[in-house]
Amino acid sequence: MDLRRYLASRPVYEIGGLFGAIALTMLIVTVMANDSSSITVPYKRNIIYVEQWRADRTDAEIHAQQQIDKVVRDRELAELDRLKKKKQAEFKRLDDKLKAYGF
Repeated sequence: MDLRRYLASRPVYEIGGLFGAIALTMLIVTVMANDSSSITVPYKRNIIYVEQWRADRTDAEIHAQQQIDKVVRDRELAELDRLKKKKQAEFKRLDDKLKAYGF
């Protein structure tokens, strides 16, 4: 009874704004609830294999293996550096666009 009397005393645009705000809020909450329940990332094992070395290896064998591993490690670091620079360039382009808009 009090709510009906209150709403009757308000202008039409205020009542429309009230129901519009309620509808928009419900829409946002519904979308967020549906989105959070739809994220299903399958479990993927992250297996790390460790090499076993003989205890009686010579220093020359150890040094030779380190040289082989260094080439692989340098290649991986170069690839990581390339990807990092690519990502930095993407952010730089985004920053330039935002500066053009005054942000």
